[in-house]
Amino acid sequence: MTKAVFQLEPLTCPSCIKKIESMLTKTAGVESVKVLFNSSKVKTEFDGTRVEAAQLEKTIEKLGYEVLSAKVS
Repeated sequence: MTKAVFQLEPLTCPSCIKKIESMLTKTAGVESVKVLFNSSKVKTEFDGTRVEAAQLEKTIEKLGYEVLSAKVS
């Protein structure tokens, strides 16, 4: 299982959490998503053979959120 943490621009509303979690959860290979509102981070666990961190980053950006950095482990 691969883990990635995406640092986003500051989130402005709690509804952002549901929007991001909902979209990433629908992505094939994603096992879990947790959005931390106060720190503007998105923590994910996914099957690296089915989806790449770069794809998840693009999905977040398509929703209108800027990804400042990504840490994959």
